[in-house]
Amino acid sequence: MEPVPDRTLENVSNIVHLEHVNVTQPDQRLATLFYVSGLGLTRDPYMMTGVDNMWINIGRNQMHLPTGDPQRVRGTIGLVVPDLRALTHRLSEVLSPLSHTQFGFVDRESFVAVKCPWGNRFRCHGPSLEFGCTELALAYVEFNVRPGTAAQIARFYREIMGAAANAGMRDGAITASISVGRDQYVFFRETAERIEPYDGHHIQIYIADFSSPYRRLLERNGLTRDTDAHEWRFQDIVDVESNEVLFTIEHEVRSLKHPLYGRPLVNRNPAQNTHNYIRGKDAFPGTF
Repeated sequence: MEPVPDRTLENVSNIVHLEHVNVTQPDQRLATLFYVSGLGLTRDPYMMTGVDNMWINIGRNQMHLPTGDPQRVRGTIGLVVPDLRALTHRLSEVLSPLSHTQFGFVDRESFVAVKCPWGNRFRCHGPSLEFGCTELALAYVEFNVRPGTAAQIARFYREIMGAAANAGMRDGAITASISVGRDQYVFFRETAERIEPYDGHHIQIYIADFSSPYRRLLERNGLTRDTDAHEWRFQDIVDVESNEVLFTIEHEVRSLKHPLYGRPLVNRNPAQNTHNYIRGKDAFPGTF
């Protein structure tokens, strides 16, 4: 008789999908050079097609890039890309046109550390079991937080958001790990380093139980925007007992009935160019 599988491994969090990270940046041309030409990602062809915003597709996920003063995530954005060698080649090709910016990259062998023209830090990984079956994804966002806050942050997500969350050691630091989708995480990594003031950037998540977290935050005066029937927002992660603010990052929270939930995203094959074009190979050929 075959052993019974551990059914708990198939449980999912109330947070079912981390869709996008939103940061403003001042120059759509330079953003195109970095995200499309350098990282090899895809500008959404259907939405935000003007010159004041750009949606960048990353498998099932996105970066949203409205025009404005540069915002910086206080930590690191983790991506999965299909080929690190091809990535470093593309990044090398945009070194010159981005030389007057903060852009740079370092090949760390197991990942490529990249800085965008305005200082946002990315960690680009190749496909691995750590990130599930995907070859192209926004796999995680790692925020830097004050010492002594990770456990309380994890508790906030468990008790207020209904998420699967825990605190423990990760890469040498005490970290709160929040499950935010299939093989997706938001990490809160304790550090003694100075943390920059919050500048208004945000993340967007979809949740299954839409009303209970809303009610809990409403009781605490924690909501920052009541957008419509499908969306609300909050920004302060607090100690559930004292209501002390532990970290600030706006969450755009959507229900699974939101019109954009599960929208198929176009992803191109970045290897295609006029010199080695192969007919029928324009779309991304991998798994996401």
